[in-house]
Amino acid sequence: MRYHPGSMDTVSSSHGLLARAGLLLLSATIAACSSSKPAPTAAQKTTDTPQAVALWGDLKAIVSVKELMKYMIDPVADNLFDAVSTTLTIHGTVEVAPKTEEDWDKVQTGATSLAEAATLLKIRRPFTPPGDENNSTGPDPVELSPAKITAKVERDPVEWNARIEAMRNVALEALDVVKRKDVNELWDVGENLDKACEACHRSYWYPGEDAKFYEKLGRRLQEFREQSARGTASAKPQKR
Repeated sequence: MRYHPGSMDTVSSSHGLLARAGLLLLSATIAACSSSKPAPTAAQKTTDTPQAVALWGDLKAIVSVKELMKYMIDPVADNLFDAVSTTLTIHGTVEVAPKTEEDWDKVQTGATSLAEAATLLKIRRPFTPPGDENNSTGPDPVELSPAKITAKVERDPVEWNARIEAMRNVALEALDVVKRKDVNELWDVGENLDKACEACHRSYWYPGEDAKFYEKLGRRLQEFREQSARGTASAKPQKR
């Protein structure tokens, strides 16, 4: 067999390339194995990922928004509204403010309930009970019908959620005030809650109660007083 130096060099070089390629592949495999992490457990998935906010079960609305407000949200909101007050009476000034732990617990109950109840407003549900159309009929209706409220929310869900978060933020503010037992700031809580509630109601419930509405209401009341006065005068017995 004749010796060809060039061919031997070529064979040797090819074997070297294959060997180096094999080493690189082995190194990459080892590095991948050493850097890989074990699959997370169910508990880790629950606490370490955004899925932590996932529900643990199905949610089903039981009552309408109107009933939820009347029987749940309004009563617990009163724990905040009524926490502080000043009343002038014939006997003097009556001041109301939390003084005992029981008093502060009542405020905390209202704040906690309100903060959690806000989430329930994000669950799709009818806005009124069956057959309740609000004060939405007749000339110049003041309130929106349930169908119009639903359409408004579906058209702009961002506003609906923003209104809800505004109420929740006041509840969180109240919880912070309870921790510090700051009576003076409870006045701000009541005012902020009133603003948040009224802004939502004016947008979704009674947007018709604007300046023109109150001007018209004032005129109607004046006409009613004048009619009552004329009726009273005509009913008086004539002197003989």
